[in-house]
Formats: sequence, structure tokens, C-alpha cells
Amino acid sequence: MPAYKDSKTGTWFVKFYCKDWTGENKQIKKRGFATKREALDYERNYKIRQENNLDMTFGEFWKLYTEDVKNRVKLNTWLTKEHIVETKILPYFKNLKMNEITAGDVRKWQNEMVGFRYENGESYSQTYRKTMHNTLSAIFNHACRFYNLKSNPARQAGNMGKEENKEMLFWTTEEYKKFSDAIVDKPISFYAFEMLYWTGMRLGELLALTTEAFDFDKNTVRINKSYQRLQGQDFITTPKTPKSNRTIKLPKFLSEEMQDYFAMLYDQEPTERIFQVTKSFLHHEMERGSKLAGVKKIRIHDLRHSHISHLIDLGFSAVAIADRVGHESIDITYRYSHLFPSKQVAMADKLDEVNASYEDGVQDEVMEDVAVNEVIEDKVTSEESIENDNKILNIQKYLAG
Repeated sequence: MPAYKDSKTGTWFVKFYCKDWTGENKQIKKRGFATKREALDYERNYKIRQENNLDMTFGEFWKLYTEDVKNRVKLNTWLTKEHIVETKILPYFKNLKMNEITAGDVRKWQNEMVGFRYENGESYSQTYRKTMHNTLSAIFNHACRFYNLKSNPARQAGNMGKEENKEMLFWTTEEYKKFSDAIVDKPISFYAFEMLYWTGMRLGELLALTTEAFDFDKNTVRINKSYQRLQGQDFITTPKTPKSNRTIKLPKFLSEEMQDYFAMLYDQEPTERIFQVTKSFLHHEMERGSKLAGVKKIRIHDLRHSHISHLIDLGFSAVAIADRVGHESIDITYRYSHLFPSKQVAMADKLDEVNASYEDGVQDEVMEDVAVNEVIEDKVTSEESIENDNKILNIQKYLAG
């Protein structure tokens, strides 16, 4: 594996042959190395990658992983992954060979992460520990799937940390109204928070909105993109999940408010963002309005929780709510299960009746009573169901204007 020095530039280069994906020999030439060793390392690692040979260091595989994955994920997702790898994982695994890293090595790294303390004595959160481990495991999974690594040592070592469910705070409509009255002096803030509270959309979805997303004849707004500010630049990306692509029906009053807001915009192009503010600006406005209104401080994302909890309180199903806010219905059911009505008490009471029938020796009589009660309850339930359906229909008509 010879390396050559360029007399004109004083740098080193390599020139070698390697089989491409078709099996044919292809000449590879790479210039610009500061030292001969760097040039030779490049050639060696290139050939290892081509041969799917995991006899390379974790650091070298990370470069390969970057080439494979970076352009397949959203930029904000990649920046998070990159930060974790370069600051938490590479310092430990960088010089270890991929095919020699064991579950024991991973456990030692986990112990270091668990034992880490900031200057104030705080440790990494359980959620962050889990994220770090999942990031490491994803790299090994990639090696197993595409480069013939025999097993994933991170999986064998077991996870560290766990998902922590952050407390969900809510504003009632009364609390929100006090807040909105307090910020009405800044129209851009008022209309932005009106959209967040009454539609349940995400902050990134709000900041990506353009005038062409609205159809005031149908009172709808289309969600098909999201805004991110990354590394000092604006990025418009696809929404968080495929389910997030949706059309939201606006209440008539909100549709009229947004038409008023559009009338304030000067020379607005159909593709220009209608809320050209930053996330930090809205966070500041949230704090300002909460303080002026005398309502409890919540996060901007809690407005989404407030909208969902409000719809649950109005009697809408998890499926209908999920469709509106761009969630999977199972996520709504799981995360907000404590807000949905429960039939646990009725179930327990019925089981008590069945058990008592055997203990008292009057099973037949009790079971006949149970059957009669079921008929009565079915009738009541049916009547309640009709009443609820009518209630929901009226609410839907109200929202539709």
C-alpha cells in the first residue's frame, strides 16, 4: 500500500484499485493528506469498508455510519444523534475495534454515564440515559444489518435509564381566555396562540404556516410541513410523522380571526410564513401573558395537551381526536387514559353480584336479576349514547360554523 507525495502541494495522496459493487476493479485516487500515515489509513479503511470487514475501529465505523444514515433522517434528528455520539460515545469507544467490543465494554461505559455528575451534583436524566444507549445500540444494529457484525453488544448489555413521562399541565378555557386577553396588545402573539390553543397543532407546524394553507370557504387549514431553526438557518421540513399530514377544520370564529390577521399582513406572498417569529419569542410571550393574567405557567406544548383534554371532556373519541391533532389513536388512549371515563367500578360491582350468587346459594335468582338489569342498563346506555351522539353532532356543527 504505497503513498505518494505531491511535489507541488507538499501533501500526500494514495492511488489503488478496489472492487466496486459490480465486482469490477476500480481505481481510487484521494489527495490532500497532511501526512503519509493519514493517506495509508484512508486506503486501509476504504478497503475494509468495501469488504464489509468489521476489523475497524468504532471511530472509523462512525464515519461510515454517517455516510449511510445522515441524509436519510431529518437534520434536527441527525444533529441530536451526532452530538450524543461525539460527546458521550466516541470518547470511550473510538479506538476499540467494532468486532472486539463486548457487552462488558458497554456495561463499563454505562456505569460511567450513570456515575457522571455536573458541577451542581445533578446526573443525566433517566430519559437522556436511555437516549444515549439507544443511539449506541442503533449504530451496532446498523453494523449487524449491513456489515455482518455477528451480534449487538449494546443489546446484550441491556438498556440503561427509562422513559420519564413529563407532567402534563393544562389550561382550562377560562384560564386561556385570561391569557389571550393579556397578550392581545401584540396581534402576532394573540393570533399565534389562538391557533395553538384551538387547533392543538405543534409549534413547528404553526411556524411553517402560509396563507395558501388556509381555505376560508371550507374553514380549514392544511398541515403538511414544519419549521425548524437549526445552526442559525431556517429549515422547512416534513411534519413529525406521516400521520401529522392532515387538514384541520377550524371553528368559525377562528376562521374569521385569521382572516382579520391576514388583512394586517402587508405584501404577503402565498408561500411566506405568516408567523415570522422565533420559538424563543413565543416562549417569552407565554411567560409575559401568564404573569399578566395571573394564571399558572405552562409550556407552549401544554397548549396542545389543553386542546386534547378539552376535546376528551367534550366527549370525543380517541380516534377522532387523534385524526385532528396528528397522533395515533393508541397514543391518545395511552397518554390521556386518565382523562377518559372508566367503567371499572361497574365491572367490579357486577363481579361482586356474580360471586355473591354462589356464596348465598341463590345463583339462579340473582342471575335472573342481573339479566333484567342488563336489559335495563342496555336501554339506558342506548338512550345515553343517542344523547351523547346528539351532543357531539352539535359540537361538530359548532366547530364547523
